[in-house]
Amino acid sequence: MVESQKAMPQPEMRRIRRIHFVGIGGVGMCGIAEVLLNLGYRVSGSDLKASAVTERLEKFGAQIFIGHRAENAEHADVLVVSSAVNKSNPEVAVALERRIPVVPRAEMLAELMRYRHGIAVAGTHGKTTTTSLIASVFAAGGLDPTFVIGGRLNAAGTNAQLGTSRYLVAEADESDASFLHLQPMVAVVTNIDADHMSTYEGDFNRLKKTFVEFLHNLPFYGLAVLCVDDPVVREILPQVARPTVTYGFSEDADVRAINIRQDGMRTWFTVLRKDREPLDVSVNMPGNHNVLNSLATIAIATDEGISDEAIVQGLSGFQGVGRRFQVYGELQIEGGSVMLVDDYGHHPREVAAVVKAVRGGWPERRLVMVYQPHRYSRTRDLYDDFVQVLGEANVLLLMEVYPAGEEPIPGADSRQLCHSIRQRGQLDPIYIERGVDLAPLVKPLLRPGDILLCQGAGDIGALAPQLIQNPLFGGQADDAAKRKTK
Repeated sequence: MVESQKAMPQPEMRRIRRIHFVGIGGVGMCGIAEVLLNLGYRVSGSDLKASAVTERLEKFGAQIFIGHRAENAEHADVLVVSSAVNKSNPEVAVALERRIPVVPRAEMLAELMRYRHGIAVAGTHGKTTTTSLIASVFAAGGLDPTFVIGGRLNAAGTNAQLGTSRYLVAEADESDASFLHLQPMVAVVTNIDADHMSTYEGDFNRLKKTFVEFLHNLPFYGLAVLCVDDPVVREILPQVARPTVTYGFSEDADVRAINIRQDGMRTWFTVLRKDREPLDVSVNMPGNHNVLNSLATIAIATDEGISDEAIVQGLSGFQGVGRRFQVYGELQIEGGSVMLVDDYGHHPREVAAVVKAVRGGWPERRLVMVYQPHRYSRTRDLYDDFVQVLGEANVLLLMEVYPAGEEPIPGADSRQLCHSIRQRGQLDPIYIERGVDLAPLVKPLLRPGDILLCQGAGDIGALAPQLIQNPLFGGQADDAAKRKTK
């Protein structure tokens, strides 16, 4: 039986009334700020520029400052900062001078989770989608979870929401090892891959040990939900001294998918669970990677007593997450149209999963990819993998690397990637200079029925909205505005 909803207890922060976020517009910060606003705290925050995110928070009652100045933080009881903010920031400096606590965002998230039934989703890939699926299935099951997600949950129109039940579902960020602040009741590890290695001083063993340490933050009666299809997760499994449930396509997985079939956006499969009848489900997302994300959700929902009917309903009705294989619509070209897709994937494994999903769901269509690498260091460290996976497109346009604050690294830029891909002899990629208008460049390359994929974690995120409203493709600004509000 599913436990009835309970009023969600508030965190024990009675001495704290005003909470100031440095970089409040960031995807990891704004969700926590929104939940705290809904809990009744006075929230302020600063960012370098206004955005739809800061405007939304203002509507909820947050005081927003554009630019970082010492006076912004003078009256705060606590400052919340991301790992991108350093001590030289004037707001941080004045807080340290006045002995105002300065805490990482993960520590504030941990405080929200402390008195709740926390479900933390960790892993190099798939965190956002898995967290979103869990929140959606719990809602379908009559529970009303609080959630904090690294992307916009389309059904809710936000990346965070205060629920009325005791459940809090959140992403656990390994990029700066801040997930070690969290002490959830349930923890998911989707996979472990070589990314953000500077945090771990380039030591992959250290990364693995940190994931084990994260899982040991669970109480002895907690639950670790682990994907045994991932070889590194399988490798650390014997070190995890907590109750575990495994999932995957592997025959020894506790929660397993068989009979997988994909047609366009929808994927069907059958779930096998111990001591349960087989369960036929579908999810409105393409690709085997999303089957795995769904299996993690099913494992947790089953353990929490959510009915099979609610699981099926929550998965089949899932409306997706912003920038995770988000279909913007059809671009009109001579003789037909092209499906426009936007995706956040910025690691070779994520790119490969999306390419495979396109090939599986639309096998007869060409894939035209506009890709923007994210960080010079990632491009350098995973260079050969990028060359291989980007070479799988039918047509490839490579934007220059989005630096994310890094200095250029010789040989780790998009010009060199183009050269290396071209040398393989299968594809002749097109290099895109910064600031170039892509619409007239990409249009002659398109054929009716193509899939145009815009992918990357940098400012390429603005490209799909621009293309869909571009008159070259039959778009109108008013239509695009309506589409974004759906």
